[in-house]
Amino acid sequence: MPRSTPPAPPKALIQGASAGKLGLGLLYTLLYRYGPPRWSHYVRQHWAGKRLVIALPYLWLLLFFAIPFIIVLKLSFSEIRLAMPPYAPLIEKVGETAYIIKVNIANYAYLFSDSLYISSYLYSVKVAAVSTLLCLLIGYPMAYAIARSEPTMRNIWLMLIILPFWTSFLLRVYAWIALLKTDGLINQFLGLFGLGPYTMMYTDFSVYIGIVYSYLPFMILPLYANLEKHDLTLLEAAADLGAGPVKSFLKITLPLSFSGIVAGSLLVFIPAVGEYVIPSLLGRSDQLMIGRVLSDEFFANRDWPVASAVSICMLLLLVVPIMLFQRFQNRELAGQHK
Repeated sequence: MPRSTPPAPPKALIQGASAGKLGLGLLYTLLYRYGPPRWSHYVRQHWAGKRLVIALPYLWLLLFFAIPFIIVLKLSFSEIRLAMPPYAPLIEKVGETAYIIKVNIANYAYLFSDSLYISSYLYSVKVAAVSTLLCLLIGYPMAYAIARSEPTMRNIWLMLIILPFWTSFLLRVYAWIALLKTDGLINQFLGLFGLGPYTMMYTDFSVYIGIVYSYLPFMILPLYANLEKHDLTLLEAAADLGAGPVKSFLKITLPLSFSGIVAGSLLVFIPAVGEYVIPSLLGRSDQLMIGRVLSDEFFANRDWPVASAVSICMLLLLVVPIMLFQRFQNRELAGQHK
């Protein structure tokens, strides 16, 4: 139903404005005639609010992703120089009005010709994939138990999941050194039963332990958010039709929680690929992950162009699972709208 035109302001107000209160009278007139009801209707009609809401995250991505990405991409095509900064500019002035563009693709060719970078990429993907699988195997039962627990207990369990984040990440990794080293607490406990000591530090095992422990909440929370929304009457209907608990889980719960599995897996896999602290403190010295290689190129070798090329390749490696997840999300949303 269309809004009726608001009545004109009282004559006393107009007279007061003409008698020396012109500014206040005009302000009142503007608010009276073009106040929140009309303004909100205008915003809804012209979608200005939607544009503003969309513009804010785009501005955030522009400032903190697009611009740094362009800078790193530019550096990846530069040549190394023994100067400060340690790279040559892409565009150099060779005359009063003449400029030359120097694009160096040898940095990328060097990455694929040196076995160090290839093995580092493959090892990083392997560690991230195995850690993601372990987080899923451990986190899914925990998320399922929290989602099916009493409502009064869910907040307590969730608080216990988030509680490790209240402690410094570096301190938590150092704590694992005290647990896993040869004379650490785990080997001391096993020694009480005549076992060990076992070498657990500076192995793939210690890296998996550190990554799974650090990133397990990122797997549990998306899974819990998904499992908590499931309609339990579906399981009751399956039980009435003769399906057992295992079959009901495989046919109903697991397919419905697939989006939570994908979201949690990406939240673990993407940062685990570029993990630097855990492999440096707990991992092997004869096999580096790509995060350690990237740090060494920047700070030890001061080869910023090659380090930038490593960053771009690592980003492209991570874009593929992100695009797959986005495609899956769009397909799922399209199916819900049908």
